[in-house]
Amino acid sequence: MFKLFRKKTEIDKLNAKYKSLLKESKNLSTSSRSASDAKLVEAESILNKIKALESKFNSK
Repeated sequence: MFKLFRKKTEIDKLNAKYKSLLKESKNLSTSSRSASDAKLVEAESILNKIKALESKFNSK
């Protein structure tokens, strides 16, 4: 209930973008494999950013 009023953190925003890119990649995989691979690469870079932020917050 209280998550409704909470501001999204940078990790939450990146997670949403990551999920969106994976969904786009899956949809593109049936029509254009190269475009799908490009979306996967972009999603992997977002995942690396997420991991870096999580490790930064966990080390504190």
